Amino acid sequence: MTEGYNAIASVYDKFNAEIDYKKWADFIEAVFDRHLEKRPELVLDLACGTGRMTRELSRRGYDMIGVDGSEQMLSVACDGNYDEDLNKIYEILYLLQDMRSFELYGTVGAVVCCLDSVNYLTEDGDLEKTFRTVHNYLDPDGLFLFDVNSPYKFREIYGYNSYILEDEIDGCSVYCGWQNSFDEKTGICDFYLTLFSENEDGTYSRCEEEQREKMYTLEELKGALETCGFEFIGAYSGYGFEAVDEKTERYYIAARAKK
Repeated sequence: MTEGYNAIASVYDKFNAEIDYKKWADFIEAVFDRHLEKRPELVLDLACGTGRMTRELSRRGYDMIGVDGSEQMLSVACDGNYDEDLNKIYEILYLLQDMRSFELYGTVGAVVCCLDSVNYLTEDGDLEKTFRTVHNYLDPDGLFLFDVNSPYKFREIYGYNSYILEDEIDGCSVYCGWQNSFDEKTGICDFYLTLFSENEDGTYSRCEEEQREKMYTLEELKGALETCGFEFIGAYSGYGFEAVDEKTERYYIAARAKK
């Protein structure tokens, strides 16, 4: 049994193939255009994972830094730095660091943190530690953009549900069994994953992994941002700046660093 994304790093992108990073990056740039006098030059992708968003923003001309706490995920990110279609290498600085206490060489114009990485801050004080660190490394009036799974998703989508994911990588089958366990009192949801990967000789390798997320209300997030020196700009339910409601599954949040 491993924790985090160590066991599934190699199949993470395959099981998340439906994510449209181009549309997501379009939304990020739309936020930049709404709330900045000019687009930032240097951007941090916090909890960058396999680097899909990091590379997409790099492709658009931003100087990118990627920070993640998983060596295995960063290894996949580095392997993807060569784009065969464009015959180019992305010049991205990847750093193996904890999102609660990362260190940079200077400030950046914006920080993005995608795919509910903030929900992985599960211990008391983790949220504020992360927000303060982000604030410290943002330029004055720099933007912090992140998303979280909503309380509705924790209660109605995660709950105690189970899933089976199946796909194929390089001609070999991969199966993932996914079991959720949500505790309403603590706001903690545990995810138990069992991964079966087919080997070239037809046998299967099995590994197990446990992940954990914490539910945050919009009020809790607003309060933590303001405590850590941010101006809350808005929370949206989609890339078109739609308002959130009681059935929104993901909040896209924008905040400004006041210094």
